[in-house]
Amino acid sequence: MPLHIRKMRKNDLEPMYLLLSDPAVMKYLEPPFTKEKAESFLNTCGLTTDPRIYAVDNEEGFTGYVIFHEYDEDSLEIGWVLFPRYWGQGYASELTRQLIEKSLQTKKTLIIEGDPEQTVSGHIAEKYGFIYQGRKNGLDIYRRDA
Repeated sequence: MPLHIRKMRKNDLEPMYLLLSDPAVMKYLEPPFTKEKAESFLNTCGLTTDPRIYAVDNEEGFTGYVIFHEYDEDSLEIGWVLFPRYWGQGYASELTRQLIEKSLQTKKTLIIEGDPEQTVSGHIAEKYGFIYQGRKNGLDIYRRDA
């Protein structure tokens, strides 16, 4: 399962729309996106000079995206959003490992946010040494010091 994190491209719009319009994917995030909202999200979060999200590819192509951006002055938020066909195959775990490695040079604390009803994020966070910090704005917050 080689996974490659890369900068977003304009031609990622179609797979991003398919991902973000899927009710199963969006169940714990927000209502499914329209194509216009997916395009706006791609433009403002992925195709900028300092992206907040990055595409993830496997041997089949676009599998989803990762979140990797400043959370506050001292920390970075990491996360992942993947097509359901890749759930339960270790992708989120592998991406977490890669994002931790990528963050080492920043020396910043890492944060994972997750809906309390979606327990997978918490399990992965704890597996990689993140500590539960409580709830903020309705989301469980996990922290891993640099």
